Amino acid sequence: MSMEERLAKVFKALSHPIRIKIVQNLLSGEKCVCELLQFVEFSQPNLSQHLKILKEAGLLEHRKVGANMHYRIKNEYVKDLLNMAEAFILECQKTERV
Repeated sequence: MSMEERLAKVFKALSHPIRIKIVQNLLSGEKCVCELLQFVEFSQPNLSQHLKILKEAGLLEHRKVGANMHYRIKNEYVKDLLNMAEAFILECQKTERV
């Protein structure tokens, strides 16, 4: 897969507000699916589908703990990516107001 294709996969994974919310919640540390369900307003199968997309894009990793699946951010660059995107949006808003 080319770098362009990989970038597209990452940005596509982050193109849904719910997936961004999931990633933001995981920035504070590893959580099981049951904990993540508290932050979203849909079913466990729907959450699992979003987690799968984020994992396949390389943003998350998971491990099984007993009967529960725990997810965490794969590396610190995920946080940097979100921070840069937010900074970009804020800068664009400044120039739009001028």
